[in-house]
Amino acid sequence: MKWWQTALFYQIYPRSFADGNGDGIGDFPGMVAKLDYLKELGIDAIWLSPHFPSPNWDCGYDISDYCDVAPEYGALADFRAFLAEAHARGIRVILDLVLNHTSDEHAWFLESKASRDNPKADWYVWHDTPPNNWQSCFDGDAWTYAAERDQYYYHYFMKQQPDLNWRNPAVKQAMWDAVRFWLDMGVDGFRLDALGTIYEDPELTPHTVPMTLAELRRFDETAVTPEAVALKEKYWLAMFEHQWGGPGLHDLMRELRAILDEYPGDRMLVGEDDDIAYMGNGDDELHLVFNFPLMRVDRLTPEHIRRNQAQRLARLDALPVRGWGCNTLGNHDTTRVWTHFAGDSPHAAERARLNAALVLTLRGTPFLYNGEEIGMTDHIITDPTRLRDTMATWYYDKSVNDLKVDPAEAAQRAGQMSRDKNRTPMQWAAGPNAGFCPADVTPWLPVNPNYAAGVNVADQQDDPGSLLSFYRRLIRVRREVPALVTGEYRPLHPRAVSYFAFLRETPDQTVLVVLNTSNTRRTLRFDVPGKGIAHIIFSSRQAEGEQDLQALKLGAFEVLIAELN
Repeated sequence: MKWWQTALFYQIYPRSFADGNGDGIGDFPGMVAKLDYLKELGIDAIWLSPHFPSPNWDCGYDISDYCDVAPEYGALADFRAFLAEAHARGIRVILDLVLNHTSDEHAWFLESKASRDNPKADWYVWHDTPPNNWQSCFDGDAWTYAAERDQYYYHYFMKQQPDLNWRNPAVKQAMWDAVRFWLDMGVDGFRLDALGTIYEDPELTPHTVPMTLAELRRFDETAVTPEAVALKEKYWLAMFEHQWGGPGLHDLMRELRAILDEYPGDRMLVGEDDDIAYMGNGDDELHLVFNFPLMRVDRLTPEHIRRNQAQRLARLDALPVRGWGCNTLGNHDTTRVWTHFAGDSPHAAERARLNAALVLTLRGTPFLYNGEEIGMTDHIITDPTRLRDTMATWYYDKSVNDLKVDPAEAAQRAGQMSRDKNRTPMQWAAGPNAGFCPADVTPWLPVNPNYAAGVNVADQQDDPGSLLSFYRRLIRVRREVPALVTGEYRPLHPRAVSYFAFLRETPDQTVLVVLNTSNTRRTLRFDVPGKGIAHIIFSSRQAEGEQDLQALKLGAFEVLIAELN
């Protein structure tokens, strides 16, 4: 198997991970200092969110230079040192590749907007007047006027993120040059940001939603009846349906894949999308797409997980070259896993362990987001002046000034919808600023105060009962048990509503995984042909030992992994 099939990935959000120079912002020296921590955790590969120079209107996803390092993170030499140190520890590194757009401060856009006869005039998407009512998903109208050209440019995201014109061969060549720049340096692949937005409907068909983006967001917040909820979901799809998935994407992905295939070491691509079609024939487009449907629910029930796995694995198996799954429950754009699926319930800690076990035992490549392993939670920032997510600050302004929402309510809503809540600094210790930066420095985002209540690495490091220790122990078992990495998946007890049971099987090993999602002890019977005894190799409730498969005892909220013979 390829390295990316057996690897455990860990997403680092650079601005919030580790501050090495004491300025309140994460950086490469800080990341290098934490590589041993990641090695000890059991991480095989890092997905590094954007580290490029950027005005930071969208926290680094508005790139002003694809071939350099943001000065607040260090210099290019610091990145090279980080890559070398990671590789020295056997940790691969993939970068975030933002193909759809650049910053409006990128040299390409500055040239493009300078005049209509500039050599880069058609490197972006320009029209004399807005040709439709398309919306930016961040800040309203998708067409912004540039006086220099007396024309409007298109942006799916905010106006500081103009869309590249990928139908121009020169744009494609420039972007492929940037890809080669990092591959030549030795990076192991890329996570493709928002790839579905690269091409729009060439007919520029207007949407039919009778609302602006701000009005739709407010409708989303206030919809409570089943009819209103169904209508808001319909409107969200309809508002952007012509701005996604335009013709040409699969050809583009094949071109990019061909570039990576020129390089040694099985360089890889994972797309920020859940559409398996982007894997092409299984061997000519992306290597992986995320299983986002797994996490797009309010509760992770056994029924949902079984249905999700049946659908995803069937589609992957149907590819001409069999595909490989990719499972995650969170990232920098979504509510943190603890908050989303465990919340503040009396059994939140147990549920957090079940969630970890789910991602780490399903068939496919698992991705974790920094801080999950210590149980970091969302931190709602209700002071709009402390928000750094411009999508949220725009919405606060629109709510108060255009929609006439009470400022206190608008601040709470903006804090809740902001992505800042799940991007707060990594909590390393119980000291000031959670050990992220010096006590006398203000971090770029407020630190979640629960760092002082044990939600930090230092307090959990040597505590055998901590969530961090649970992650380390489970990751070690995953690494040592071949069936948990490469084995086939076979669900058991398909009608169970309070526990999820399945097998991971190789020709040489059969492993049973049972996740009890309830506060009820139970005795279960498993009829597995040729197998009678369960040798427990991991449990969150009991010591290792043997159990009879005809009467397997399971504790409340137990995670149990057993080898069968």
